[in-house]
Amino acid sequence: MAELRDCPTCGEFFNYTGVRDVCAKCFANEEKKYEEVYRFLRRRENRAATVERIVEATGVTDTLLHKWVRKGRLQPALFPNLGYPCDNCGKLTNKGKLCESCTATIENNLRTFEAAREFRETVEQQQRGTYLKDRKSK
Repeated sequence: MAELRDCPTCGEFFNYTGVRDVCAKCFANEEKKYEEVYRFLRRRENRAATVERIVEATGVTDTLLHKWVRKGRLQPALFPNLGYPCDNCGKLTNKGKLCESCTATIENNLRTFEAAREFRETVEQQQRGTYLKDRKSK
């Protein structure tokens, strides 16, 4: 079922069906801009262009470029300098919500937390065992 929303680009009301996050008019404008960016990137000399270079040459906002990369419309495998900001640190990434270094940091923190928890459980078990042994000998 459709939901009435404000278009984040122009502010007009539109029926949100879960497919597009902007109104039909803004979607058509985005598609024109996408075609322009895609034509720019298809030229051999522009395939390695950075986000800043694409913004400068086409006039498209970096937010829109990030949106297309996130949705898979512009693939970093074909255009290696494209990406979108990591949700944690802002460094460009091209898969998931976090960059590789933030993912590694979180994984390392989880391993450290798990090791500390296991150590605490081991210490608690040893202390319980010692307490019970002391009580039996008295």
